[in-house]
Amino acid sequence: MDITTEPLNAEAFAPFGDVLSAEGAPDRLINAGKCGRYHDRAALSFFEGRAGVSIFKAEPRSLPYECDLLERHPHGSQCFIPMSEHPFLIIVAPDLGDRPGSPRAFVTNGAQAINFHRGIWHGVLTPLAGPGLFAVVDRIGDGKNLEEVRIAPPFRVRTS
Repeated sequence: MDITTEPLNAEAFAPFGDVLSAEGAPDRLINAGKCGRYHDRAALSFFEGRAGVSIFKAEPRSLPYECDLLERHPHGSQCFIPMSEHPFLIIVAPDLGDRPGSPRAFVTNGAQAINFHRGIWHGVLTPLAGPGLFAVVDRIGDGKNLEEVRIAPPFRVRTS
């Protein structure tokens, strides 16, 4: 199966999570009017744990990309904030009875971050250029918060 990437936007991504960006007018100005605050852009959710910030460094990939693994985190949302201005690939799928449904793929514009809602099936971190460095806000706590599913045969993600 082949799927085609879509540009990332809040409306298309809403079933899977939140898009964080500084587009449009800020919600308010702070710091004596020198800083725009784009307020409360991600619905973070954690079950029996706390929010933590980690740094991830992933190897850059290229398109077309073969996806053979999807994962989800049932006890917490997961927010990826790129630490460079490079686009990255996002693969998501709805849940169909504890299995991933039909996948979709998005590419950021290089100035967007994303937050996966709790329990959303998604691909691995897939930067499309180096350094592949991300700040990640997710659940820190006891218990199993990772479910993985191998995809066989893999599906291929390509640009339009």
